[in-house]
Amino acid sequence: MAAGVAAQSFPDIKPAPQQTQWQDLEFGVILHFGTNTFLNREWGDGTASPKIFNPKQFDPEQWMTAIQASGARYVVLVAKHHDGFCLWPTEQTDYSIKESPWKDGKGDMVAEVAAAARRHGLKFGVYLSPWDRHEPKYKDPVAYDKYYLAELEELATRYGDLVEFWLDGAGSTGRTYDFPKIIETLRTYQPDTMVFADMALFEYGDIRWAGTESGNITYENWNVIDRHGYLRWRPVEVDTPLRDLHWFWHPNDEASLKSVKDLVDSYENSVGRGGQWMLGVAPDDRGLLPDSDVKRLRELGETLHSRYAENLLRSHLPIDENAANAVDGDEATFWSAPAGSNSSTLEVRLAHPVRFDHSLTMEWLNEGQTVQRYRIEAWQKDAWVPIVSGYAIGHKKIDHFPAVTAQRIRLQILSSVGAAHIREFQVFAPSPVASGP
Repeated sequence: MAAGVAAQSFPDIKPAPQQTQWQDLEFGVILHFGTNTFLNREWGDGTASPKIFNPKQFDPEQWMTAIQASGARYVVLVAKHHDGFCLWPTEQTDYSIKESPWKDGKGDMVAEVAAAARRHGLKFGVYLSPWDRHEPKYKDPVAYDKYYLAELEELATRYGDLVEFWLDGAGSTGRTYDFPKIIETLRTYQPDTMVFADMALFEYGDIRWAGTESGNITYENWNVIDRHGYLRWRPVEVDTPLRDLHWFWHPNDEASLKSVKDLVDSYENSVGRGGQWMLGVAPDDRGLLPDSDVKRLRELGETLHSRYAENLLRSHLPIDENAANAVDGDEATFWSAPAGSNSSTLEVRLAHPVRFDHSLTMEWLNEGQTVQRYRIEAWQKDAWVPIVSGYAIGHKKIDHFPAVTAQRIRLQILSSVGAAHIREFQVFAPSPVASGP
């Protein structure tokens, strides 16, 4: 080990401020819109004419109204998909909206979508596909890296603060891009942008892929990842489309729209397992979100709000200020276990018995992810009865269990690396989610 370099272990790794801020966003939307939309395709081959791109009713305000209603807090626009068609008037190629009939080639869709997102209080980011099936320079790695960097610089300097930058490795088997220079270029102009990348691409991304597009985290979710001995705080983002297997809009495709129940299950198995949920939404060939999608996004937002609007622990009997910080609904405050402790208990007594069947627990992560095992218990028949137990809590953990009625409830931190810090401890009344279409 080199002199002056300290050894690192998992508990040593802490998040950067922009990482915890990003994790607090929890739910984002990724927008796919391009020539594929007009050709009933998912993967374009780069041969589509720009002349087919003409969304005559394009209205990003309609998009953002629907997205905001869903509860999402940020939007990532696919500025260039694998076919190479660009949604902004790039100076690097004519294969863009400059050659389309939309606004007589004078428009800038990235600019309009970014502005609409911000008007609705949503943060904005971009996806720029490394794989490019149209650009002739792609055959020459050195020339194409220069081309890609020039496109990235345009996006990083023209459209305000970017909350997230997507690097997708799809279609790039056998190809290595100049990732150090890509990140260096982005950081020059956007030092706080979170970089999403598959773990296979490079070790120093800010966000990692969940491994599938199923919309679920199926494993214990720790924020620190070891890639080839390189430890990094790298939270997971779970991407899944609003429509089964479809990221772009397709005609006559209403049967693919996911139910509210499916969407809530995905949310609770992504955000509710300490991850970030990225839901794929696609405008149609009019340039509008279909009415059915708008309705489904609104239903999703209403259902999530109803399920998590009333923390039953808010009706607690008097407790000390430290414990009150975990049940006050304010994510800026937190309960702290005794200094130096590796196990601890947070108990809440209620004014009357309550019936509940799911809980929400959040760690304060600024000093790292500390909880390694926990259990929630209810006082019943003069004894503490375990309700649910687990390992990782992380940013947020949602647990489900058979309905319980109790007046005393506690969170047992069974094992932690140092003193645990809990931002929120909440329980909720049963609220079944309709499984209809």
